[in-house]
Amino acid sequence: MSARIALWVDGDACPAPVKDTLFRAADRTGLPLTLVANRLLRVPPSPHIRAVQVAHGFDAADRYIEEAVGAGDLVITADIPLAAAVLARGAHALEPRGEWFSPDTIHERLQMRALMNDLRDSGIMSGGPAAFSAADTRAFAAALDRFLARLRAD
Repeated sequence: MSARIALWVDGDACPAPVKDTLFRAADRTGLPLTLVANRLLRVPPSPHIRAVQVAHGFDAADRYIEEAVGAGDLVITADIPLAAAVLARGAHALEPRGEWFSPDTIHERLQMRALMNDLRDSGIMSGGPAAFSAADTRAFAAALDRFLARLRAD
């Protein structure tokens, strides 16, 4: 497996089952995994896994990841603007629910995000996404496995 790529996690809101899946994948593949958050994150002892705590502040973790990510790397995030930024750098972006961000659809997703924010701000709509489920964990694990299998094939 290629060690040229790295795995990055927008750790502030990443669900624990997704982190656990990534911990196992990093140890199994030897790929470096970095979780970035503005709070201290616990990670298992491993030469492949590290946590980076950034300063508190709006999008500090996102900025760190955006500056550190390389072409071909994989970023796990639910943040659409961060996904757009890493896609522009030639990296891959995967949601914790197992859905890929794509250069072909990221502009549309950014527009939908802005619309939803406007609706929430005006009081027309409230709430957020559904609770994270076991099906979401399975979808994420399947998407990650397919990505890692493609790496092994290259």
